[in-house]
Amino acid sequence: MVLSDEALLERLNEHPELRSRVESMLLVVADEKGELQEADAAEMQLIEQMRRMGQESLQAWASGQASKAVAVTGRETGVRRAGKKLQWHSTFGEISVEEIQYRRGNRHIRPFVNRAKVRNRGCSRPLQRVVTDFGADVAFAQVEDKLVEHYGLLLAESTIRRVTEAHAQIIYTTTPVDETWPDAAGCRAVVVEMDGGMVPIVEAAQTDRRKGKTLLWKEAKLCLAHAAGSQTLSYGGTLQGDVEVAGKQLFSCAKSAGFGKTSQVHTVGDGAEWIARQVAERFGSRGGYLVDFYHVCDYLSAAAAAIHPNADAANAWLNQQKDALKAGRCGDVTASLREHLEVGDVTDSQASIRACHRYLSRRQDQLDYPTALANNLPIGSGEIESAHRYIVQKRLKLPGSWWCAANADHMLALRLNRANRQWDNYWNQARKAA
Repeated sequence: MVLSDEALLERLNEHPELRSRVESMLLVVADEKGELQEADAAEMQLIEQMRRMGQESLQAWASGQASKAVAVTGRETGVRRAGKKLQWHSTFGEISVEEIQYRRGNRHIRPFVNRAKVRNRGCSRPLQRVVTDFGADVAFAQVEDKLVEHYGLLLAESTIRRVTEAHAQIIYTTTPVDETWPDAAGCRAVVVEMDGGMVPIVEAAQTDRRKGKTLLWKEAKLCLAHAAGSQTLSYGGTLQGDVEVAGKQLFSCAKSAGFGKTSQVHTVGDGAEWIARQVAERFGSRGGYLVDFYHVCDYLSAAAAAIHPNADAANAWLNQQKDALKAGRCGDVTASLREHLEVGDVTDSQASIRACHRYLSRRQDQLDYPTALANNLPIGSGEIESAHRYIVQKRLKLPGSWWCAANADHMLALRLNRANRQWDNYWNQARKAA
């Protein structure tokens, strides 16, 4: 609907505060005094005017809706009424109206609240999205400063925490994990990586939560997957779940990345037995597991230093073993190590050659680097190690931060939601469910 000039002027006259704000914006546009020649200065003026206009417009809308709700309910007979101030936070600032409430017997009737779907001292859904967006990335105390900087809002840290953790919990409980075997063919190969990383956790005593807190570390199991040659990653993870839960996340992650009934899964890990076991259980003959080449090199490097005290000789020996592994001659490497094994009275912690020999001997079926290189598939797990930094550590390992295990799991789900590009979908669903 397009208003005529007369109708527009009449509407503006009904809301003098909005008329004044429109006039202020027009003065900025015209710049008759020539005070706003720089684009930045004009932009700052308009941002402030639009922010105030948004707050005044929303305030006017709220007052009008409150009056309409009262007009409808007020026609009922035998109902007692009372006025109460109602306030809530929005991205434009605090909005307040005089809320008329009714009571019929034991029934409490709040027409405006039911109609507008707000609650006293609550936050609007757009503001909740902003708060959760900031809270997913930085400490809750820092969110206070960001809200002031970008929106001119002052919100308590406790409110910021409550809003962010509430949405994180919803995301945690509603994110599906697809365990069904695919019907479609899928892509040719899916690259999968999984690794664990520690998160600082605090546990309170059961009898008195104020006393006897215990600080400990809990492993967050993170996985990622992508079609071979693709840069589009799919993520999954769990903190409180066991290896079985992590395996389900791994399968769902691979399926999101394009795993089908004819796909081959190429998994790279640090040699942890539980990861290899989950790959075998979830993917069967379609799954393959390769020990991270650079993790193997760490063992070989320690062994090289023990075999050859001279640095140049150690590097030469190390490079020979690397070439042998890439050529598929794992037996040559273990044979070379066997020649220098420490005597029996050397403890395992001091026997780096023995440790390397044992590590490789137990994983000979997980060292097929030639096939991976021939098919242009990765032999290192750098992607998952980086993912731990930008998904887990960036938020859950901030200096001085300790988490309740449940809250940490929820925040991990929130960060995975954003990494998986499901942010808009979540808020669209939240809007429809309201």
